[in-house]
Amino acid sequence: MKVETFPLGPLQTNSFLACSGDLAAVCDVGGDPAPILAYLKKNGLTLTHILLTHLHCDHLYGVAALARATGAPVWGSGADRFLMDTELGGGGLMGLPLVAPFEFVDAAPGEVEAAGRPCRILATPGHSPGGLSFYFPQDGVVFVGDLLFSRSVGRTDFPGGDHGQLLASVKEWIFTLPGDTAVYPGHGPATTVAQERRHNPFFSEFA
Repeated sequence: MKVETFPLGPLQTNSFLACSGDLAAVCDVGGDPAPILAYLKKNGLTLTHILLTHLHCDHLYGVAALARATGAPVWGSGADRFLMDTELGGGGLMGLPLVAPFEFVDAAPGEVEAAGRPCRILATPGHSPGGLSFYFPQDGVVFVGDLLFSRSVGRTDFPGGDHGQLLASVKEWIFTLPGDTAVYPGHGPATTVAQERRHNPFFSEFA
């Protein structure tokens, strides 16, 4: 699997395009999806899914446009649906733009297929009540949104955030993955499970 990163939108949210053969899935769409659409066209790729780690506005600005342009289904968590009726999910928070409305399928944790590859949807709440991570076991890749960053973790002071729950999600679902698993967060550089188990200051007991 090849992973392309597109920092998009007002907060330069990482939007990831996971490619396998002539199929692809995108994880979060933080702004105008034009660069993603251009990449899909240039490489002859068909988008199978738009995967949403959580429903905060900075991860959603390009979802409606990308879904309309490609016809790909949008998968997100129903536990975050209430956020779309707030400034945090629907936009307007701290002067940020409004999010164009879109429909999405409530993605339950479990085994699915995306981009033609096995994908395991993990329930990883904490940054938001319905936070999801998308793990591709055969490719050693996990997309975690704002759950975990390189040497840090996501903030939990937004509505529905829970710091203890976030730490538990990381320990139970991310740190139990193979150490060489590549971790792709919603902001900042990629890292690995082993690096965060060893060096993330929020998990000193793993040092």
